[in-house]
Amino acid sequence: MASTSASALVQELDDAPDVLTWLNDTLTPQDNHVPLASLDSLLADLLTATDLSAVTTSAALERTVDEVSRSAPRLTYDLHFMRDGALSLHSALATVTARIPAGTGTSAALDRLQILDTAKQRMEAVRDVLREAESWSSLEAEVTALLAERAYDKAAERLSEASRSMPVFVGTPEYEPRRALMVSLQNQLEAALSSALVGAINSGDTALCRNFYGIFANIQRESEFRNYYFGSRRAALVASWQSEVLEDTELSMPAVPRQTFSGFWATFCASFLAVLDAERMSIPAIFPDPQITLSTFITSTLSILQPSCPQRLASLFNTTGSSALKDIIAIYKTTEEFAASADKIMEKIQFSAIPTDSTLDGPLPPKHTRRRSMRMSMSWRSNSATNFSRAQQSTLNDVLDWDQTLFQAFLDFQVEYGTLERRLLSDELSFASTLTPNKNPSTDRARLLRERAVDVFSAAEESLVRCVSFTYGYAAPGLMSALDLSLASFVDSWTQSLTANLSAPSGAPAESEDDLADLDYSPQDWSNIQLVLHLLASTRAVLDRLGTFEGKLRAALVQIATAFRLAQHEGGVYTPGATKGAGSLLAQSPLNSAALHILLSSAESQPPVPLLTTTRTSIASLARTLQSSLQHTLLAPLHAHLSSYASLALWAVPGDPKSMRTTGDLHVPVFSLSPSDIVQRVAEGLLNLPRLFEVYADDDALGFSLNTLPNVDEAYLSGLSEHMHAQSPELGHNRRASFVLPSKPVVLSPEAVTAAWLSSLGHSILSHLTSSVLPKIRTLSVAGAAQLSSDLGYLSNIVRALNVEYEELDRWKEYVGMNDEEGSRVVGEKLPGDQVLVLVAKMRGWT
Repeated sequence: MASTSASALVQELDDAPDVLTWLNDTLTPQDNHVPLASLDSLLADLLTATDLSAVTTSAALERTVDEVSRSAPRLTYDLHFMRDGALSLHSALATVTARIPAGTGTSAALDRLQILDTAKQRMEAVRDVLREAESWSSLEAEVTALLAERAYDKAAERLSEASRSMPVFVGTPEYEPRRALMVSLQNQLEAALSSALVGAINSGDTALCRNFYGIFANIQRESEFRNYYFGSRRAALVASWQSEVLEDTELSMPAVPRQTFSGFWATFCASFLAVLDAERMSIPAIFPDPQITLSTFITSTLSILQPSCPQRLASLFNTTGSSALKDIIAIYKTTEEFAASADKIMEKIQFSAIPTDSTLDGPLPPKHTRRRSMRMSMSWRSNSATNFSRAQQSTLNDVLDWDQTLFQAFLDFQVEYGTLERRLLSDELSFASTLTPNKNPSTDRARLLRERAVDVFSAAEESLVRCVSFTYGYAAPGLMSALDLSLASFVDSWTQSLTANLSAPSGAPAESEDDLADLDYSPQDWSNIQLVLHLLASTRAVLDRLGTFEGKLRAALVQIATAFRLAQHEGGVYTPGATKGAGSLLAQSPLNSAALHILLSSAESQPPVPLLTTTRTSIASLARTLQSSLQHTLLAPLHAHLSSYASLALWAVPGDPKSMRTTGDLHVPVFSLSPSDIVQRVAEGLLNLPRLFEVYADDDALGFSLNTLPNVDEAYLSGLSEHMHAQSPELGHNRRASFVLPSKPVVLSPEAVTAAWLSSLGHSILSHLTSSVLPKIRTLSVAGAAQLSSDLGYLSNIVRALNVEYEELDRWKEYVGMNDEEGSRVVGEKLPGDQVLVLVAKMRGWT
């Protein structure tokens, strides 16, 4: 259901024949098919809109009843007064009609009177214009004499009178000379007043200053008077700004005592506030528009500063680098405090203004003989006063733009906040990416990763505070990008380091358990296994910290989205900050973009979506690297056994393995072949893997990020998860299998985690066998093929005991076990697309 206004909703209810019909028409879509969930959502929206309409209608009805109750007692008096007025008018018209004689010349006489009256008015206007024009001949002499007598008020009035006649000469040759004369006389008057004016301003003589303002206003030079006044009042501020030498904005300056720009700005704002507070009493006594005058004073003072405030802010990055962002935010908060105090002074000066009424400047209206009744309707008086006050305040808000000028200096930095924050985080997190384990191999890398993660996420939380403090959430997309890239860079740096050199310190190798002493692992291998497990646990801790931080980030975004929604509900835009002008700058800036609103909507979505996706991908990559390293260590003995498997001499042994001849030339049938020694050792190593995992059954690190295990697909993991959900709760100790972004934590038993790892290890060793070992066999005799088929069959049975199915191994076994006739036939049928068949056919000589 589209959102409708309260009045539209009430109108729809009035037009409908009954409520049931209206509900059906409103809730039923065009295709007449709607899910129950959507219908429930539509009904909830409709109930909300109906409640809002009821409240609005009730409020409007109460206002109407109040107005009627106030107006009803007045109706009788108004009707009585109208009746008396109508009777009086009727009597007066009858008297006038009786006095006027009837005849045809009445209309002509009235027309003649109208013509004479018009001629009289025009002649009087011409007379006034001629008098004004005649006064120009003596204007210069009169003004000069008045200036010599220091009668500045009269001189200003004389010039004002002369200026009113200037339009008479527009378009004539007399206009330019007279205009030049007017400007010259005004300049003389201003020059005569300048020294006295400066003295009055400096001495604080508000009465004399107000008198001078009236003189300047008479000659249309109010702006020059304001320049004199503002220049005197801001002289000390401008001097302190220009003379101050700052240590973080000027690079090559002599060795003089300096202070930071942040400290100087706080002192400057305090001095500025002291000047504004003093002007709160002076300006209303001089100017008729104190609020506008004070706003102009602030704006002109900020605009005249050299170097300008934006230039000094930008120079911070040249001297202090990316950390200048913190200084700028501190300066911004100081500016907000200044703006809040200045805004209070603006409110106070509004009540100190001398009341003026436009009706007092013009002629008074003619008085009536009858006293006008003041019994006005109370509702009309309150409404008209409120409307006037709102209109006046709206006009003032448009004119008083001092706060926008004040905060304009920070807008470019707010718009570029994402880039600035990314540089700052890059510099702050550089220590966390400094891989000291490479320089000092004895360092506990797992512990160091945890410690670095604490520092990194502390810096990330500080960046969130900076974003809300500086941009009030408008730069949230830039913050998200900066955080995601910086955190991902931190994780990637650890991934690169561990990929290049992942081995435990050789000084203190770990010892194996007594029941695992027979396994083919060296003390260094056991140390590497322990190291990787500890690093996996640290990586899981990093992911947990990321989830906690994302929760804080999402809460902040939801709070910002709520503020936007409330502002829109009130019919406006979200304008945070110390003043409305500061918030308007953010609302009108490029920060108020579609990307911001999409981000705020996604933060409120259910179920929650990941916010820092790049970082999560990097953590998954780190987990995958560690898991691959652990697999490499666990399978290293098996890889060592298989290294010489392809070069065995038995692959080229001639003869028929099914019939072997003894020394006495006796044929002895052979029913089956035993697997080779290498395959037996590999099989023993695979069967020993479950024993190894029983030792580490209680280590939760094995259950971390199972979906990044090599050669394990999501379907297998989903099957394990579903199997665990189907089990009874009496499974004993369970551990959480952490994926990159699970909707809910998946709890797997140690047996399920072991099964996932065994499946991964089994697939990995079989992949190594079929892709790197078997293709290196050069030739296969009939006896060699039989032996290889026996080895592959035995190995297939072993891996099936580990719940591993590998199709390519079965294909190798099938093709190797074919005789020459069957192989040649199959080659003709399947050769183009089967790489295993191509390899086997080359070994057997079928092609």
